[in-house]
Amino acid sequence: MSPLAGWGTFYQIVGSSAGALTGLQFVVVALSAQSRTLRKAEGSLHAFGTPTVVHFGAVLLIAAIVSAPWGSLAALGTALSLCGAAGIGYVAVVFRRTRRQEVYAPVLEDWLWHAVFPAAGYVSLTAAAVALPDHPTGAPFWIGGAAVLLLVAGIHNAWDAATYIALAGGADGTRGAAAAGPADTAPRH
Repeated sequence: MSPLAGWGTFYQIVGSSAGALTGLQFVVVALSAQSRTLRKAEGSLHAFGTPTVVHFGAVLLIAAIVSAPWGSLAALGTALSLCGAAGIGYVAVVFRRTRRQEVYAPVLEDWLWHAVFPAAGYVSLTAAAVALPDHPTGAPFWIGGAAVLLLVAGIHNAWDAATYIALAGGADGTRGAAAAGPADTAPRH
């Protein structure tokens, strides 16, 4: 029996969640396309919005890779390690984009959720994928944990973006109805 035999339901849940949340992220961006804030913030969208879709896509890809009928754990590990390495490279791009965008000065929470946690997820994925052939019992837990970390980071970042767009205002540039609180609760990015 394969060490991944009991993981089917886990990856069905995680993968379908990532797919659905990717669709919702597209809806959020489409609905906010008329916002002056969004139109002026293309650099911020590439630093804060696009990575969310990429992380959800990575979770969906991880679920698909793990669910495929691989002939060996080494082949599965190679595919997952390539996915993890690509993610590490992408986080480096996001880090650079975040530093270059001029609309918003990221705070510690932003660096954690948009750079550190996704990087940890991709590093964990890569390390577990490399270790998979030699540690077929423990490595799948690290792979699953990496997928969940990327999913949770994506959920946090999607919520962060949605609340920012709601608070930043609509097409006329006024703040949204959700921003009825004091002015010092201005959006973070």
